[in-house]
Amino acid sequence: MKLTDNALTVLDKRYFRKDNDGKAMEDWNKMITRVAVNISNGNKAKEKIYYDLLDSGNFLPNSPTLMNAGNDLQQLSACFVLPLEDSMESIFESIKNAALIHKSGGGTGFSFSRLREADARVRSTNGVSSGPISFLKVFNSATDAVKQGGTRRGANMAILNVDHPQILEFITCKENTQELTNFNLSVGITEKFMKAVYEDNEYSLISPHTKEVVKKLKARDVFDLIVKMAHQNGEPGIIFLDRINKHNPTPHIGEIESTNPCGEQPLLPNEACNLGSLNLAGMVKNNTIDWETLKDATRDAVDFLDSVIDMSKFPLPDIDKMVKSNRKIGLGVMGWADLLFLLKIPYDSDKAIKHAEQVMEFIDYHSKVRSIELAEEKGTFANFKGSIYETKKLIREDLKMDWNKLNNTIAEKGIRNATTTTIAPTGTISMICNTSGGIEPQFSLVYVKNVMDGNKLLYVNPHFEKAIKEAGIYSKKLMEEVAEKGSVAHIKKIPEEIKKVYVTSHDISPKWHIRMQSAFQKYVDNAVSKTINFTKEATKQEIQMAYELAYESGCKGVTVYRDGSRENQVLNVGKEIKEATTTNGHRFAPRERPLITTGMTQKIETGCGHLYITINSDEKGACEIFTQMGKVGGCASAQLEAIARLTSLLLRSNVKVSSIARQLKGIRCPSPMWNNGEIVTSCADSIAKSLEIFLELEKDSLESIKKINKKASGKPKRKSTSSMRNCPDCGSTVEHSEGCLKCNSCGWSKC
Repeated sequence: MKLTDNALTVLDKRYFRKDNDGKAMEDWNKMITRVAVNISNGNKAKEKIYYDLLDSGNFLPNSPTLMNAGNDLQQLSACFVLPLEDSMESIFESIKNAALIHKSGGGTGFSFSRLREADARVRSTNGVSSGPISFLKVFNSATDAVKQGGTRRGANMAILNVDHPQILEFITCKENTQELTNFNLSVGITEKFMKAVYEDNEYSLISPHTKEVVKKLKARDVFDLIVKMAHQNGEPGIIFLDRINKHNPTPHIGEIESTNPCGEQPLLPNEACNLGSLNLAGMVKNNTIDWETLKDATRDAVDFLDSVIDMSKFPLPDIDKMVKSNRKIGLGVMGWADLLFLLKIPYDSDKAIKHAEQVMEFIDYHSKVRSIELAEEKGTFANFKGSIYETKKLIREDLKMDWNKLNNTIAEKGIRNATTTTIAPTGTISMICNTSGGIEPQFSLVYVKNVMDGNKLLYVNPHFEKAIKEAGIYSKKLMEEVAEKGSVAHIKKIPEEIKKVYVTSHDISPKWHIRMQSAFQKYVDNAVSKTINFTKEATKQEIQMAYELAYESGCKGVTVYRDGSRENQVLNVGKEIKEATTTNGHRFAPRERPLITTGMTQKIETGCGHLYITINSDEKGACEIFTQMGKVGGCASAQLEAIARLTSLLLRSNVKVSSIARQLKGIRCPSPMWNNGEIVTSCADSIAKSLEIFLELEKDSLESIKKINKKASGKPKRKSTSSMRNCPDCGSTVEHSEGCLKCNSCGWSKC
């Protein structure tokens, strides 16, 4: 496979094996050889098939498989769901197991719905329960303490059923976006609840411990609160639990209560997901879909993913047993938007929807044909009980897919894998293949991207660039204009036929986003990871309509993001792109200090003496720190000034306050000191504590500062036209896509 410079950068940073000095010991060929040799487990014929599959660029497995296959860790699964029962033993056993999973590089999902509500009686201690929200915070803190695979914090999913007595607190518990930063939240929605919403009736809140009705609420009021919070900051999402369990292939084993962190993989407790994605952009030949290549890649990918299960070292014995008893795999896609570009089909069109159904039906069907063949060769999954798939509507007569015959064959001969298809986030693997992520539209056609020397350059989508050059209108100035506007929709020089095809996320109405998700969901066993993007001006009513459309069109869940609805958002289109690319070759320059700031000063006792810490804010939040310690001088004074200056630089570069505090917290010196009942381990630790206190305070003066500074500078602020913010790894910008945050520059992903 031909690799771009950016793909090589990502591979070197995140995938290639390193020596003790951090130097890469692999290149692309050595890496995929390592993976192919390991997953084939000594079968030379399979080894060649797997190597050719990976090298073709038509398929890549999820990141843990590429990173860990053939290495000591050998943990090849991306995500897990852990059980959580209503007992202290179960809660803290799950916290311990989650820590082990995150240490091995995985993410975790939990349902908190079995935990009794706060203040419910606990008979064994004659006390009262803390409730699920309290324990959710404990899980978040535990995750924060464990770096995932030594490189990043782990991602989690927390689900609470809509009939839990503390559902209102759960819906609003991330109103402060500095809270629960390691968790995605989703409300588990039932058919009964949705019926009550549509009929404007009340529904019951039921204690999970006593099973008694403790209260009734208006369903529409609760639904409106979910919408309000989603409009405010994108969370919580919603998961249609009854719909998920309707398609549960092993109901006799248990009920599905949770999903993985991005929501696309519903799993039983102690299950893991083994995922991979086909690159649809490589399946176009002579301006049409190459069905034979797609079929061959699908069959080989099913072989590969089934072998991954056997070769993976799971972090817990219970997980090993459950995974090998159900053998779920999740074959998905990437490059969908690029395929539509190649076929000259607008994303927001009926033709694109029809193609989505055709492509996913084809993949789903042939993945099951191959899984049936594997069952004949190696045996069915242990928990198999008869035919588990409903008859599906045939879309393409000419492709000769007979679902009735397939289901009869499954009932007669069995199938190797309980599920075969999932559409997961493709993050860095789509960057390696230089294609669009998952089934998302392109977020932008021209954007800022890192190159190997650390500079920032304009990156132009290759399909768009080719179309513009064929039209004879390509120029650097035009590309800068596309970058500035964030879209081609309002650029007069670009022909209408190009504008129609080359649409981006914010050109596409939420209705088309959801229709596309629904089209793929029809032929996906598990679920679909996708973000429904809204403009900053979108109303709560529009988000409500999107939620209702997702329910009515058969989606299993939905994640929305309204542009600009989260803190610390950084512009990266228009004027600021060009400024970023001409800042002396550096990454993004920090924002300038305004004329007026406001702040607070705290006195903290340290082992070196009384430390006074001043934190000042501008209209975007904390922007600078000053420290003063009595008459201390010399090295101590210099170190304090250095910490303050660097912290101020980070704050004005939009690094989160909580992230800075986390780095400084717990640094120890020889003279710890007690301060207001807390141990202060060093001056750096005292600054961390001061930052944490700052986060808890109301910032009610920020609007006043904004008005004063605007008046003083005479420079109105540009409206946001992007839904990006800074990447914590490289300082580039990230986008909300595939149900997650990801960086198109270095490959960082929150999930």
